[in-house]
Amino acid sequence: MADPALLHAPKPDGATGVLVLADGHVAWGRGFGAVGQAVGEVCFNTAMTGYQEVMTDPSYAGQIVTFTFPHIGNVGTNREDMESHGVAGAIGCIVREDVTAPANFRAEGTFGHWLAVQGKIGLAGIDTRALTRRIRLLGAPNAVIAHDPAGHFDLPALIDHARRWPGLEGMDLARKVSREAHEAWQGSIWHLGEGYRLAPSGTRPHVVAIDYGAKDTIFRQLVAAGADVTVVPAETTLDTLLALNPAGVFLSNGPGDPAATGAYAVPVIAGLLARDIPVFGICLGHQLLALAMGARTIKMHQGHRGANHPVKRLDDSVVEITSMNHGFAVDAATLPEGVVQTHVSLFDGSNCGIAVTGKRAFSVQYHPEASPGPQDSFYLFERFVGMLG
Repeated sequence: MADPALLHAPKPDGATGVLVLADGHVAWGRGFGAVGQAVGEVCFNTAMTGYQEVMTDPSYAGQIVTFTFPHIGNVGTNREDMESHGVAGAIGCIVREDVTAPANFRAEGTFGHWLAVQGKIGLAGIDTRALTRRIRLLGAPNAVIAHDPAGHFDLPALIDHARRWPGLEGMDLARKVSREAHEAWQGSIWHLGEGYRLAPSGTRPHVVAIDYGAKDTIFRQLVAAGADVTVVPAETTLDTLLALNPAGVFLSNGPGDPAATGAYAVPVIAGLLARDIPVFGICLGHQLLALAMGARTIKMHQGHRGANHPVKRLDDSVVEITSMNHGFAVDAATLPEGVVQTHVSLFDGSNCGIAVTGKRAFSVQYHPEASPGPQDSFYLFERFVGMLG
C-alpha cells in the first residue's frame, strides 16, 4: 500500500476528479467525461488543436494525455474527425481550464459529452505546466485517473493500482486495437462541403496496409496519393498477405512496445523484404522495419507528441515540421550495414527515418498524414505509390 506521507495534497472542496501517480503524488481536479477510473502512462501533447483526433488515435492506447494548450473544447466534436472507432485511443485526458463550449460551424457536440459516450475520463483544473515539467524531468509516470461526481476516492488503493500496473515497456497493444477483419478502404481526403471523397475509379496500384493501430487518415492519404487500399489485421500472416497480391505493403502506426509487437510482425516484414515487395512504414511501422533489419528500439524518457516537431532530411538538409506521437524510438547506434539513416529530430537528434539499401523499403518515425498538424510530408505517400509501378 502507499506510504501515507506521500499523500501530501489535501482534497479541496468540490474536487470530483484526481490524478494519482505511482510515486504517491496526488493532483486534484474537476472530473468530466466518463465516470470511473483507468490506469496508464501519463504523457503530454503540445498541439494547439486536434484533441479529438488525439483521443481517437490508437497509438495512445494505455496513455493519459496531458494537453499543454490551456483551451480545449472550443471546436467541439464531430463524426468526421474520428481517427478510429470503438474504444481505441487514449484512456483519458488532463486539461488546465474547464472545457469550453463549442464555437465552430462543424461542431456536433461538446468535448465533455463526447468523452462520456466514448468511455474516456477527463480531468480539468490541473496545473498542466507543472505536470509537464515533472514528466520532462522524471520521465512519463504510471498513474490512475479517476472521476466520481460524489468525490469519493480511496487514495491508498489508487496509488497501489498505479504501482502495480506494469507499464508500456514489454507490452504488445497492437493486437488489442487492430481491426479484426480485412477491409477494402474507400474514402479519400476530406473537402469542405463534401466530406470524405470516394476513391477515384480505374486501375490503381494495390497497397495492403497492416493495421497495428492505424489512424484512418493514413488510408485516406494513400488513396489520395493514387493507391487502392486493403487494410488487414496486425497478426495477418505472410501467406495471407501474399495471397492478396500487393504491389506494396504499408506498416501503420500503433501503440505499445515495438519489441513486443515484433514477435509476430518482424518475421512477416522480413519475408516481404526477401521478396523485394515495396514497404513503407510510419511510427510503430518504422520501428518494426528497423527491428526486421536487425536494429533495436529503446524506451524514450518522455517521448515526442505534438504537431510542430522539426525533422531534418539528411539527403538535402530540408527541415520538415511534423506531427509526432511516440514513446519508443529506433536506436540509431544499432542500425546495421545496409540501413541508412534518412531523418533526424532537431529536438534531440533521435532517429526519425531509415531506408534499406538495395530495397524499395523506407520508413519515418513521424506522422506524414498530418492530421492534425502541418502538411510538409505528404510527398512520402507519393514516393511510396510511385515505387509501385
